[in-house]
Amino acid sequence: MSGKHLHQALIGINGQGESPAESRGQQPVRPGARDAELLDAYSQAVVNVVEMVSPAVVSIKGRREDKQAGSGSGFVITPDGYAVTNSHVVAERLHLVAETADGDNIPADVIGDDPATDLAVLRLASRDLPYAEIGDSNALRVGQLVIAMGSPMGLHATISTGVVSALGRSMRGRDGRLIENIVQHSAPINPGNSGGPLVDSRGRVDGVNTAIIAFAQGLGFAVPGNTARWVVSEVLQHGKVRRRQLGIVATLRRLPRHLVRELDLLSDHVVVVVEVVAGSIAAAAGIKADDMIIAINDRVVASVDDIHRLLATFPISVTLEVTCVRDGQKRSVHIPAPGNLV
Repeated sequence: MSGKHLHQALIGINGQGESPAESRGQQPVRPGARDAELLDAYSQAVVNVVEMVSPAVVSIKGRREDKQAGSGSGFVITPDGYAVTNSHVVAERLHLVAETADGDNIPADVIGDDPATDLAVLRLASRDLPYAEIGDSNALRVGQLVIAMGSPMGLHATISTGVVSALGRSMRGRDGRLIENIVQHSAPINPGNSGGPLVDSRGRVDGVNTAIIAFAQGLGFAVPGNTARWVVSEVLQHGKVRRRQLGIVATLRRLPRHLVRELDLLSDHVVVVVEVVAGSIAAAAGIKADDMIIAINDRVVASVDDIHRLLATFPISVTLEVTCVRDGQKRSVHIPAPGNLV
């Protein structure tokens, strides 16, 4: 389109600044006053959140051996430089640098890495930094506005908006464990968004963006903020995330219906112990090969994932009661606190 024709299209065919509809005596469709107010309120809410949180968002860069690696995202959580990102963003990377919204490049060290939740805690070599608050992800509701921040495709300080699409999803961490209570959302994210915050309309971080599904649209996933808070607490207090390990090798087995009825079980799947590691807390408690684990502290166990989940659910100070079936009889095995923490 020539400059002349483009100018005519913009100001209206009649040259008086009217649209083609107006030039024909028709009224163009415009949003009503109430709709305009709602749109303005939505826009202002997003603007306020971006102005509040974006200074705390950083782009994470590093090298893998002698090669420059792609960038990821993260966010500062304390003024003295502690930050959160994804475990896979920092994995096998050397000479990490966090680029701030002002363009400063700050050296960063990994002080805690937890592949089981795909989270890592960094310490930036700086102080008096803007920081973001981690909120209560249990308060999230499906349909709620969320804002994703990060550096997709290396484009620093990018934001996108969407809604919470679903709650309570699960996905595999790098170590094979299930990450629970994953937040599914529709805010567009791309490679490089990993580790960036998912923020609510009050500027609280309710998730850490961790994954997308290739070739899908509107399917983003974030590790919940409450999980991030727990990981940060463990790392700052103990230098790592502590977890109980029973010390068993196990597999899943389906029981015949008659045996399920005879034992009065709630599931027809049980976890069968294949091997007990010598010196483990399971061995000390008397768990044996071929034992069928059906419950922990009266919570039904129907998969190996259930065991991992329950071991992470109960506080370390709590004694565990493991209910097994051995020789056709139910029996309980007690595992005292604190157990073996790894």
